[in-house]
Formats: sequence, structure tokens, C-alpha cells
Amino acid sequence: MKIVMAIIKPFKLDEVRNALTDLGVQGLTVTEVKGYGRQKGHTEIYRGTEYAVSFLPKLKIEIAVAAGDVEKVTEAISAAANTSQIGDGKIFVWDLEQAIRIRTGETGTEAL
Repeated sequence: MKIVMAIIKPFKLDEVRNALTDLGVQGLTVTEVKGYGRQKGHTEIYRGTEYAVSFLPKLKIEIAVAAGDVEKVTEAISAAANTSQIGDGKIFVWDLEQAIRIRTGETGTEAL
């Protein structure tokens, strides 16, 4: 089992969710986060004064998947979240040692 974590632009959430639903992904967690990558934020002008916006709003999506599904999940997220502009985000994958469904006690991939 693996955890797939993606940092995406907020307006791409519905497209990413639809792409994952089409793959049969049954659950995901979404968290509102702020951060920056290579673009290091940007500047905005408000009432004639220039302000530096260091942390940009993003969404963090976390999905637990079977190891065999990682490639298709990451490809779906990448395709749905892509705008071909700087700041599209990143996808990270790491091992998931155990999963337990609290209601039924199922473990492993059955709990996903």
C-alpha cells in the first residue's frame, strides 16, 4: 500500500476528484494549505501599494491506494491538475505500512 499526496491549485480540485472517481478511488482527504515552490510567491498591488505574497493558497490531497494502483492514480492527478503554468504543484508517494477500517476491523488493502 502507498500514500499518494498531491499539492495542487485550489480551482483544480473538482477535475482531480472526478479523475480519481473515474479510476474507482473511494476516498481522499483534502486540506487547505499555503506554501511556495520555485516561484517564491508573487507581488500584488492593493490601493496603490505593492505587497509581497510569500505563501500561495494550495490544496493538499492525500489518498491511500494499493501499490499496483499508484501509477494510474499519479497519472490521473497529473493530467487533471496540469495548467502548464508555474505552480501547478507536486505529487509525492510513500509507503503505507498498515491501514485499519475502524468500523469493521478490516486491515490492509481491504480497509482502503
